[in-house]
Amino acid sequence: MEPVLSRKGGTGEESYANNSKLQSTCLSLSMPVLKQAMLSFCCTDLLETITIADLGCASGPNTFIAVSEIISIMYKKCCELGRSPPEFQSLTAFQEKLQQENGPKFGPFFTAGVPGSFYGRLFPSKTLHFVHSFSSLHWLSQVPPELVDKANPVINKGKIFISRTSPAAVIDSYVTQFRKDFTLFLKLRSEEIAPKGRMVLTLRGRTTPDPTSDQSCLLWDYLGQAFQDLVAKEMLDGYYTPYYEPCPEEIQAEVEKEGSFAVDRLEVVALPWDYVNGGINYDRALTAKEMAKAMRAVNESMIGSHFGADIMDRLFHRFMEIMAANTMEVEHVRLVVSLIRNA
Repeated sequence: MEPVLSRKGGTGEESYANNSKLQSTCLSLSMPVLKQAMLSFCCTDLLETITIADLGCASGPNTFIAVSEIISIMYKKCCELGRSPPEFQSLTAFQEKLQQENGPKFGPFFTAGVPGSFYGRLFPSKTLHFVHSFSSLHWLSQVPPELVDKANPVINKGKIFISRTSPAAVIDSYVTQFRKDFTLFLKLRSEEIAPKGRMVLTLRGRTTPDPTSDQSCLLWDYLGQAFQDLVAKEMLDGYYTPYYEPCPEEIQAEVEKEGSFAVDRLEVVALPWDYVNGGINYDRALTAKEMAKAMRAVNESMIGSHFGADIMDRLFHRFMEIMAANTMEVEHVRLVVSLIRNA
């Protein structure tokens, strides 16, 4: 999935940079959990050198918000305790911004980018102390293999994701793939994070145990409808979105089963349907237009790799029309989980 799972770049009208208002709001609302985890870490085990990793899936206006907050919290706590701040590493422009916010004595700090998927090892053993991941872990490492087995494919007619009409085999395949991926993520990070280290994860989720609920599936149903008569049925039946929104109980169960971490906090952040507009109360048509741009920014690379780029304008115009005509509204849900590495 790595070559095609990317956000629409640039700064155009349909770019991820200009269509990530919802992510920005959710990041702001997840900050209390992040701050509490960082303060708790600082009070119990403040080391001379601290390694922080932010595991994201896209670059844009939200890229440095969480890391800025983490570093600022640590610096202020050190000053409060009368201790010398640990060394940080960062980009020059990022460092200048933090010094403007925290004063000229802030630093020193250093940074590095690490390419690769977080479904593989990224760092040496026991070198990380604080890990943050935002809006990433609902993306699976791959489409569930049972769904694309050419010898015996499971057909999810006219759908690109789980829906209420999906066969049980489709639903089970998605659930199984998420469990495998999330368990693998925990195992890999447990090897990289030092004992008592912290990890804060924010991902899309649902509040109900039912994976076919509108809360998880409505937007994907709209997109599946938009494909109808636009592409060949055989092409559509062979396309699946590598995505899954878990409920809190699933997260808790997988963390306990894997065994390397303890759940410190597990919170639900829910936003109204029209928060894709950044909190502006637009009418249905304008909300649908904003959501179409947001969905395109996230999905265009994957859709284009399967169907070609020529359908994009028509596809997302149809999506906008379908959503505008439908009166159903569901909340946008994020799960925020704070974990502590077991000793």
